[in-house]
Amino acid sequence: MYVGRDMTELSMISKSEWKDSELAFFHHSFQQIAPYLNAEGQTIHREIIEEIEARGGLKRNEATYTQGTQLSYD
Repeated sequence: MYVGRDMTELSMISKSEWKDSELAFFHHSFQQIAPYLNAEGQTIHREIIEEIEARGGLKRNEATYTQGTQLSYD
């Protein structure tokens, strides 16, 4: 379950100020409903993807004892 700021709050700040977990969660959410998004939703999703790419992606390079190689947004 996602615990963090909702889209209403996040829409008021720049994507560069979003946490990785927020980008990951909303990217996944938008990806699931992509066929149903209007132009505004598609623009927001594209901006999220561009911010993820600007940060070099969301994958971890190494696993640790407490975390795997995939970012969890729980």
